[in-house]
Amino acid sequence: MINRKPSMELAERVREGDLRAIARLITRVEANESEVRPALAELYPHTGRAHVVGITGVPGAGKSTLVTQLAREIRASGRTVGVVAIDPSSPFSGGSILGDRIRMGDLISDPGVFIRSMATRGSLGGLARPALDAVDLMDAGGFDVVLIETVGVGQDEVDIVRAAHTTVVVNAPGLGDDVQAIKAGVLEIADIHVVSKADRPDANRTIQELKGMLMMSLEPGEGIWRVPVIPTSSEQGSGFDQLLEAIDRHQAHLENSGELATRREQIASTRVVKIAEQIVRDNFARNQKLHTEELLDKVTRRESDPHSAAVELLKQVKETIHD
Repeated sequence: MINRKPSMELAERVREGDLRAIARLITRVEANESEVRPALAELYPHTGRAHVVGITGVPGAGKSTLVTQLAREIRASGRTVGVVAIDPSSPFSGGSILGDRIRMGDLISDPGVFIRSMATRGSLGGLARPALDAVDLMDAGGFDVVLIETVGVGQDEVDIVRAAHTTVVVNAPGLGDDVQAIKAGVLEIADIHVVSKADRPDANRTIQELKGMLMMSLEPGEGIWRVPVIPTSSEQGSGFDQLLEAIDRHQAHLENSGELATRREQIASTRVVKIAEQIVRDNFARNQKLHTEELLDKVTRRESDPHSAAVELLKQVKETIHD
């Protein structure tokens, strides 16, 4: 029988940068084990040092390739990097997860890189439920930069902007007019725009379109972050040093302007509310003591209105919630 170490014991090893301990605790977080919660609480005061960078964009834009090249660039600068790659596929298939690890090839054996793929398991917004707990574990483990690669992005899938300090939106040339419309929807979430596959002949058109849209939304004044458009090409190995330089400049801007504190407050607020929502949903789903059918019948018969029934349901849920 395998000797399973308690999560609190693994938490001590996480602070020493033990990659196996980080991996095991992430696995327990993904399985939603209650035993891991005190360990996460123990580690939380030791987080907040890593710079968290979200990488998002439409499917097919080249996010995974960009994450791989950017991780190499970060390592070349002497810093360590953790990667949380959100996978839309079944957690049991392993197809895309294996694909990520093959793509990152030489990075896998580098002790300064930690890569974790996780499935969305039906979560909306482009992020998996345990993604930010995984970020905390990498942060507490001493990684300098943590990259979060989202599933993809549409106009209502922008959770990454409430989870990362810097948001990079990846665009690819020639993906069609529908993509152009989506670009307009997510234009405001980008701290940095990247045009991937910049070696293609139609890349310059996409670059100019993005610059034109940014120019129209430009606010006057000093000390305001000007969103750059960075062309990259994995074929030519170009642009990734400029991308890292732009990320570092944005980090310095956040610190010098005081905006970093504001973003941290927004991230904390979003996490607390989402966790509270999930606790209510979980209790609602598994607690047979709730008088759901009775309440729904009353609403259907017009004996109670939906708002009053919802308030009554929350009162019942409150009585069932424990630490």
